[in-house]
Amino acid sequence: MECAEELATLSICSCASRLKLLRSLVRDAASLAGLGDEDVDAVVLSVNEACTNIMQHAYRMDPGGRIEVTLLDDGDALVVRLRDYAEPVDPAAVYVRDLEELRPGGLGLHLISSLMDEYGFLDPPADGGNLFQMKKYAARDRGRS
Repeated sequence: MECAEELATLSICSCASRLKLLRSLVRDAASLAGLGDEDVDAVVLSVNEACTNIMQHAYRMDPGGRIEVTLLDDGDALVVRLRDYAEPVDPAAVYVRDLEELRPGGLGLHLISSLMDEYGFLDPPADGGNLFQMKKYAARDRGRS
């Protein structure tokens, strides 16, 4: 594939009741992008965790916040972009903690780092908010079947 194909975009309010719909969409998109069952589960769990982090930390459980999820097939991987409209995050302040340093509820980024092939904040959008991207390569591109 020569260019990234946008498989789906979903805009949800910042409330946990929308995560079931999101998980279903992510599962379908990951399968369509050629990921195996284990990798599909990893992506679904990572997206759920990242959105939960946005709800808790960026929006402080305010259901009026908005999260935009874009799912792309770039030919090699499924790319997930999560956009929020909260106060900008300092990417240097968001890091994977050692397991000994974890606080209750502090496993989110640790989990994402163990399940996804790439992840991180992209340059913030010009009109504010944050843009977080995760990538999971299809098994065929990692030499697995």
